[in-house]
Amino acid sequence: MDMRPIGVFDSGLGGLTAVHSLWKILPEENLIYFGDTARVPYGGRSKETILKYARQDVRFLRSFDLKAILIACGTVTTTSLDTLQTENDLPIVGVVEPTCRRALLVTKTKKVGMIATLASVRSGAYEATLRRLDPTVEVICKPCPLFVPLVENGRFRRGDIVIETVAREYLEPLKETGIDTLILGCTHYPLLTEIIGDIMGPGVTLVSAGEESAFELKRMLKARNLRADEDRQGESEFYVSDRAEDFENIASVFLQENLRHTARRIDIDKY
Repeated sequence: MDMRPIGVFDSGLGGLTAVHSLWKILPEENLIYFGDTARVPYGGRSKETILKYARQDVRFLRSFDLKAILIACGTVTTTSLDTLQTENDLPIVGVVEPTCRRALLVTKTKKVGMIATLASVRSGAYEATLRRLDPTVEVICKPCPLFVPLVENGRFRRGDIVIETVAREYLEPLKETGIDTLILGCTHYPLLTEIIGDIMGPGVTLVSAGEESAFELKRMLKARNLRADEDRQGESEFYVSDRAEDFENIASVFLQENLRHTARRIDIDKY
């Protein structure tokens, strides 16, 4: 039994999709969440800049006595996971491999689509992982660079003409390829599940990176005997690098929990 918290980080509020899943899958665990809201989005930046930011995010989280870190960010996972795992002496879980395994389990036609940030698509990590796990799979990747900034500004609800127009432009060509499974390769994207589902239709199964990584973390904690007491209710702390109020407003809607006056702003440049 290990009562130390789990660190979770993302470029902004997208990682809250992983937090939401962790609350359901590992309700007994304490979580420390950091959203780098001052520098979101990461997806259009160079690999070197993303690694620099990720190292600072990890250093901040390691100012707490953690037992594991979940990188709730597709961009960081695809560009920096191996380096971060090499540099740190505690378990670090990313979102790519568990998400790819789930996609291969649900696809019937072996035609899998993947949407993500530009950096994630450029890295080729999802495509390489899918083909390593199943060389016969056909993978079609599509960058959706406007999704993250729109989500961060609260534009993720059905009926919002801006996000619906952008989503149709990105997704309608992907639907025409005949995929039967679509990986949401950025943890911001599950906030768009209803809109994406409306466009792709019932014949396409959506696979969420945040949810699958939460299951992977649970398996890892159990294998290493790091689980907390399962009879307790865990607590969550939230930290951001820009205005806490802006984060709290959108996070409260998504998590269906009032986060007012609970998120704290930190100076990430100190790390």
